[in-house]
Amino acid sequence: MYLLLARKLYHNKQLPLTMATAASCSLFLMILFCFLLFISQATVPPSDTFRYENSGFFGDSVERQTEYDPTYRSLPLFTTPFRLCFYNTTPNAYTLALRMGVRSDRSLFRWVWDANRGNPVRENATLSFGTDGNLVLADVDGRIVWQTNTANKGVVGFGILPNGNIVLRDAKGNFVWQSFDSPTDTILFGQSLRIGGPNKLVSRASITENVNGVYSFVLEPKRLSLYYKTTMRYWSSSFTEVNKATGDLVNATLEIAEAEYSDGNYNALRCRVANSDVEPTLYLDTNRYNSTFSYLRLGIDGNIRLYSYRRNSNAAAWSLLFTWFNRGVSNDVVKIEDECQLPYRCGEFGLCEDSQCVGCPSPKGVFAWSKDCAAKLPGCEASGFRYYELKGVDHFTVKYGSGTGPVNRKDCESKCTKDCKCLGYFYHTDRSRCWIAYELKTLTRVGNSTHMAYIKTPVR
Repeated sequence: MYLLLARKLYHNKQLPLTMATAASCSLFLMILFCFLLFISQATVPPSDTFRYENSGFFGDSVERQTEYDPTYRSLPLFTTPFRLCFYNTTPNAYTLALRMGVRSDRSLFRWVWDANRGNPVRENATLSFGTDGNLVLADVDGRIVWQTNTANKGVVGFGILPNGNIVLRDAKGNFVWQSFDSPTDTILFGQSLRIGGPNKLVSRASITENVNGVYSFVLEPKRLSLYYKTTMRYWSSSFTEVNKATGDLVNATLEIAEAEYSDGNYNALRCRVANSDVEPTLYLDTNRYNSTFSYLRLGIDGNIRLYSYRRNSNAAAWSLLFTWFNRGVSNDVVKIEDECQLPYRCGEFGLCEDSQCVGCPSPKGVFAWSKDCAAKLPGCEASGFRYYELKGVDHFTVKYGSGTGPVNRKDCESKCTKDCKCLGYFYHTDRSRCWIAYELKTLTRVGNSTHMAYIKTPVR
């Protein structure tokens, strides 16, 4: 049989076939067959399989001190302080998730990983792990909602590691599948974003809506970036050493790093560069408690926050160690951005200064800010709108976006006028740079009078 296969392979490639080459192919195919046979025979012991149904009582009143205020059911799959649960924030729409925290701490439980975000299951859904090594979440009607796709791939066991990584192992202890390869909005200590792999975090839409939100934190070949709606960048790292290196970033890992001019250690997002010893690092905050229970989260509001968990605490087990967009003061190691860089800091349309919402722009001037501030939609016909000017004002995309130019202001305005979706443009007269805005959101008051904003408004 193998000789016939070898003849066919060589015939298709139009290569001469000798007895030696045929024998080599036969040996190769036999080894491959034996390997596949070994994999197919490696199964999960029946005693280690399980099937759990989403039914029964919810967590008691003590356990309900939980992020997003859901109802939930705990599963007997845990490694302290992590436990798998079914939870829901809207009726009969459950997420299989990993919870962090223990009941004895009497502190808020937090959700650090979701299996089926945006694709909930109902009452009586099941989570099963069979002898074939596949972990399957199925709805009550039998529809497979989520799975690890590891059937007959040599899996022999399931486990939750002390760092919160859910793993399926083969007989040699290698990970066939791990939850660290599918983050949602959170990375735990030791977890990485990777070029060519899971390279981003995506925010949750709201407290009640467990679907993908509008913000993403992305590892790119030359930088880390934050985006609003995937295209509008409102922050990026400035790793000058990456531009000097011959390689690109390959991963970014939450870990402990030593500051160059400090005796203390830091929680940090450390990056690696291909073909280089360069390790550009985003320092977050000095270590407190046990940093192996830290996690980094992209929040619903688009902010990046670092939390740390202190075990065996009767209260206040959680500490917020770092907030990327904050009213604090940066230092030589830890850099902090003004909250005005957050797209929704001042709602649909507001003027921000020093992290505060200070005004509501209008054609008649700037008025007191409120949550009701909004720009009037201009329509598409050029005759139906005009522009009003704001001096010393930038859009949230300007600081970390290059814009276009050099270009004169009239050409910048013409581009916006011809684009029905454009709501205004931003122009730097000192550099002749142009930015087109398709959403306004938060505008930032800056101390440079050469930074101009021109907002469309209906003529009547």
